[in-house]
Amino acid sequence: MDWRQERDHSPAQPVYILRGHSAQIHAVHFLRQNLRLLSGDADGWVVLWNVPIKRPVAVWRAHKDAVLGLESWDDDRIITYATTLASVEHPLIEDEGNLSTTLPIEDAESERKAPWLLHSLPVNALNFCSFATCRVPVPEENTDPKNPSTEKLLVAVPGVQDGHINVTSLPSHERVATILDPKDIKTGMVMAIGLHYPDNNRLHVIAGYESGFVCIFAESTTATKQWQAIYTHKSHTQPVLSLNVSPLAGYFYSSSADDILARHLLTPDRTVEPKVVRTKHAGQQSLTVRPDGRIFATAGWDARVRVYSAKTMKELAVLKWHKEGVYAVAFATGQDDDDDAAADSGDGMAVGKREMTVSEQRVRKTRETHWLAAGSKDGKVSLWDVY
Repeated sequence: MDWRQERDHSPAQPVYILRGHSAQIHAVHFLRQNLRLLSGDADGWVVLWNVPIKRPVAVWRAHKDAVLGLESWDDDRIITYATTLASVEHPLIEDEGNLSTTLPIEDAESERKAPWLLHSLPVNALNFCSFATCRVPVPEENTDPKNPSTEKLLVAVPGVQDGHINVTSLPSHERVATILDPKDIKTGMVMAIGLHYPDNNRLHVIAGYESGFVCIFAESTTATKQWQAIYTHKSHTQPVLSLNVSPLAGYFYSSSADDILARHLLTPDRTVEPKVVRTKHAGQQSLTVRPDGRIFATAGWDARVRVYSAKTMKELAVLKWHKEGVYAVAFATGQDDDDDAAADSGDGMAVGKREMTVSEQRVRKTRETHWLAAGSKDGKVSLWDVY
């Protein structure tokens, strides 16, 4: 955040407000080295924003019901998720000019051309549970840098029955796992899902439930190959609303309809209790950890976005601009060292030693900014520059 605001204690202000949706926003997601931002609303509309110029480059209705989650698979594939369907679509950078840029707030009735549909998975979510993705680890000697599309992606969604989770591998559509709810505790519906590989060959599935329980499941090493809960903890008194995995920090974090934030070890240790903090702010709809694992943010029903230290879990900042509840937050993706050489580029094109154009300077600034995006019930997305 701006050091001058911290010094004079003036309220932080968003860098920009994206106005385009006529319905509440449930999902936001950065992609393409933060040059693009996806936002999805309760009417099924998805907007792909050009972050450097703050303008839409693609608008389409991905679902007939609410978009509850958005993710990217490399730079050329995105996943949109609703209560009945998860879709993998292929909006190529060079195809952006062929898609509509008419925003839902301008016209929410007319059909728009949609990106090329690659995969679709049926979903039976009866609530606002989102989905989770995770790349399948591949030994370096088996990777093909010229063909990253050969990599497998796991997608986890709620199952047909309450408390169940289905994990599917793409692009094969093979069912990898069906996770049943633990029989010794009352879980209710699955409310939040996470995926994590603590090592290169044993997947962990993380779940947050209607009852306030969180669990970690792992496949049994016995011949039965059944999935078993290796960690259960009732951290919340109300339904879990969100959880997010931070592999760098070694934790996953959960938020709830109550005022509790909880931090759990990714590798369970019965001698270590999760760290639980009461915030006095009930209804934390979304929680996300920055890729570097240093801070995390929550989206609150009270229209506030709060930023916390991941280490101490102390509140660092309260971001107030929206007048209605905030339902989604997303940090910019971390920039890899390999991207440094492209920092002086327009959209990946090297500029060499010549002086950058205004457009190229704008792109470079966008890549380097520590963005935090927040989507609200008011249909707007606020963009903040934090720490």
